[in-house]
Amino acid sequence: MLCSRCITFFSLILICTANDTTLKLKHDSKPVRLFTDEELRRYDGSEDGQPIYMAIKGVVFDVTSGKRFYGKDAPYNALVGKDSTRAVAKMSLEPEDLTHDTTGLSEKELESLESVFTGTYKSKYPIVGYTSRRILNEDGSPNEGFKPEDQPHFSIRDEL
Repeated sequence: MLCSRCITFFSLILICTANDTTLKLKHDSKPVRLFTDEELRRYDGSEDGQPIYMAIKGVVFDVTSGKRFYGKDAPYNALVGKDSTRAVAKMSLEPEDLTHDTTGLSEKELESLESVFTGTYKSKYPIVGYTSRRILNEDGSPNEGFKPEDQPHFSIRDEL
């Protein structure tokens, strides 16, 4: 009799503990990863075995699967390890275009940027994070308008 009560008691404890754990779980998204310019530079394809990251419009993509295009000495290696938004918009590899700054781009260049961003990068490469410029305001406060593409249930309060 005592043995069956002990079993019942421990079973209830296990059930209650399992329910508590379930209730504490957050939604199924990964936390937002913030990349500073310095951190993003570490993923420029120069080290074997290290992932290769590239940012466009403040979204950091893992382009490692395209290593033959983005790896060390590859044709588009200049684009990786930084936010290359302007270069993608202009289809340029010029050093002055390897920046996040879109000031002065034409309507045609901005349309090209959106097309390549959505049709190529978002559809082909996984998003691994966001640049600090995309998530934070100039003063370091959270950008309340930030909505990550890969996390529909994102809440600034939950993540930052």
